[in-house]
Amino acid sequence: MKPVSPFLELDETARVPVTFDGTPLDLPQGANLAAALLVAGVDVFRHTPVSGAPRAPFCMMGACFECLVEIDGVVRQACMIDVTAGMDIRKAHEDFRGAV
Repeated sequence: MKPVSPFLELDETARVPVTFDGTPLDLPQGANLAAALLVAGVDVFRHTPVSGAPRAPFCMMGACFECLVEIDGVVRQACMIDVTAGMDIRKAHEDFRGAV
C-alpha cells in the first residue's frame, strides 16, 4: 500500500528495489530520485546541522541543496540523480543533527 503523499504517480514503469534509512522501497527505474522519494511518502530528506530543522526538495534543479541525501556512502543532491536498483539511501549528515 502506498503511503499518504500529496504527490501522484504519473505512469507505471518498471520498479527497482532501494532502501531509504533501512526501509525497503520499490521506486520507478530511471525516475528522478527526489521526485520518486516524494511520491513514495518520504517527506524529510535531511535535517539542518545547526537547528535540526527538517528539509526536503525545494527547487528540483540542483540550486538549493535541500534534497541532500547519502547514496551508497556519498552525499548527493537527490534531484540530480536517477533511480537505479539497489541504492542505499540515507538522510544526509544525520550524525551532525542538533550539533552547534
